[in-house]
Amino acid sequence: MPTFKFLLLVIAAGALAACASPAPVDSLADAHDGHIVFASFTPRGTGEFLSREAQAHKVLISGELSVPDGGERAVPAVIILHGSSGVNPGERVWAQRMNALGYASFVVDSFTGRGIRNTEKDQSQLAMTADIADAYAALRLLATDPRIDKRRIAVMGFSRGGVAALYSTLAPFRDAAVDGTLGFAAHVAFYPSCGIGYDASQVDGAPVLMLLGGKDDYTPAAPCAAYAQALRAKGAGVTLKTYPQAYHGFDRPTALRTVSQATSARECHGTYDLDRRQFTMLRDGESLTGAAAVEESRRCLSRGVTLGGDPQAQAESPADVAAFLKRAFE
Repeated sequence: MPTFKFLLLVIAAGALAACASPAPVDSLADAHDGHIVFASFTPRGTGEFLSREAQAHKVLISGELSVPDGGERAVPAVIILHGSSGVNPGERVWAQRMNALGYASFVVDSFTGRGIRNTEKDQSQLAMTADIADAYAALRLLATDPRIDKRRIAVMGFSRGGVAALYSTLAPFRDAAVDGTLGFAAHVAFYPSCGIGYDASQVDGAPVLMLLGGKDDYTPAAPCAAYAQALRAKGAGVTLKTYPQAYHGFDRPTALRTVSQATSARECHGTYDLDRRQFTMLRDGESLTGAAAVEESRRCLSRGVTLGGDPQAQAESPADVAAFLKRAFE
């Protein structure tokens, strides 16, 4: 039989655990910082996202919010999305940089609330559209904070977070995720994947910054440079910079290393047309749709990538981002 003292300890531990897990919020009208739990959703497919059916699949995720004192004026904000390894010190360093510029920062954790630790070896654990859903959920939440100027909220992402930061510029994603005129003021995509991407005839009109590594063998620069041209043809203002000697993760102060089991779409060529809701893959010059396209999107994957920092990119990327956001927020 458990003793009374033991039962008291169990109850106390439960109370502490409850206190350690903040309740989810749908408004920041009370203007508080720190660890924020909020609702997003997990699309099982792109079509489900666009039709808003995915919004039935609610999930609680979290983020770390830091808002510098803007005096009597509301400040701009930057939503920060992580890559396949989850939130790490790199995202937090960028949050500090944004705060130093006078911007609020919100580092979103797309994995923990979904029971995921890492997707490097298996990206199929979570659809890329889930990160886009999280970006827009964060946008809706920050727009309720009186300290933040909802007209000046940017999204910045790294690797798979860069995918969300880049493709959230497409109007069908915005229209499915938010109502009215709310939208991102800018998109900053660090080394996103463009081999299998998304396309639409309309963009949200916000400027885009793409930062790429010339030696990136995880998410190569060439497909993203081509995508930048396609966005410009739709009227998007795109700034593209390639650091010639940089590999994937070039902004981080880490040594070059090989991750042999990480999967890459560097040999893949495909597009999901959001307007037509059609997925197409190319193989040996042939266009594949339906089940054949899905199968090809799995077959074309390869393993083994190089990760690590680059001195030029580490030195220049903070200034490149700062200059871009200053123009975007003017």
